Amino acid sequence: MEPDGKNVPKSGVGLIDQVRQDAELLKQKYEEEIALRKADLEDPQNTQLWKSIFRVKHERYDPRTRSLAVLSNVFLHLHPARINRDAVRYGFTWGMGGITFYLFIVLTWTGVLLMFYYHPSKVVAFRDILYLAHDVPFGRLLRNMHRWAAHLMVITTWLHMFRVVMTGSYKKPREFNWCVGVVLLVLTMLLSFTGYLLPDDQLGFWAVTVGTNMARATPLLGHEGPFGPQLGMTPYNDVRFALLGGSIVDSNALLRAYIWHCIAIPLFAAILMAVHFWRVRKDGGISGPAPVMLESEMKPEKK
Repeated sequence: MEPDGKNVPKSGVGLIDQVRQDAELLKQKYEEEIALRKADLEDPQNTQLWKSIFRVKHERYDPRTRSLAVLSNVFLHLHPARINRDAVRYGFTWGMGGITFYLFIVLTWTGVLLMFYYHPSKVVAFRDILYLAHDVPFGRLLRNMHRWAAHLMVITTWLHMFRVVMTGSYKKPREFNWCVGVVLLVLTMLLSFTGYLLPDDQLGFWAVTVGTNMARATPLLGHEGPFGPQLGMTPYNDVRFALLGGSIVDSNALLRAYIWHCIAIPLFAAILMAVHFWRVRKDGGISGPAPVMLESEMKPEKK
């Protein structure tokens, strides 16, 4: 016997039997563990990880238990307990609201990465764009992901609004949410407009020059707009001057476009998106056509 008290077989045959016995126990242990993991994969709701997040089991065949699970969990609470099945058909919604939000996430993520390589200065802004395109690994891909996602977000936002109009989803009780959506559309356009100037190339310069010249004709706020001169608006205190930070498109305009594009407008848009989703939830989910009842759901008539 060894000093620690363990029995050690004296012969070689006994040692081999002991090894075989240990290997058999180890094999049995791993088979039980694999069977347990397979059971977890077949029904994830029985795992401890699932139970630690979702306190109530999400049974799809029991409406009462399903509603309880949805209402008692903050993640599932974002969705209504019951929805019109036909309201979530892609043929009805086109999925444009969800795609627009997904593009906003892509733009936020790629925009944060682009900020590591960009300086909002008239001297180095265009140089940073060239450095990003030619020297930074995957820099051209990163910038094109941001640019094309921005173009797509404008298109999907318009298509989302078009779908809402064509299906009458702006009517009672969704009037307020429709107004929130209109403001989000304006913010999306402003995000696109302010992003134009940031590369500080000829396209951005003339786009912002034309756009801000149009702002001179803004009613009340532009010095060339209706009632602007009567309210004391001049080229040096109207809305164009406020947008550019001066009377010409220069470094002040670049800095203001950068701040509006990267901080202020995304922050407003994120807050209004939260309100938008919350109102969709409170207004009974996505508006939809009259629900269609399947033949299997029809109840026999009472005699």
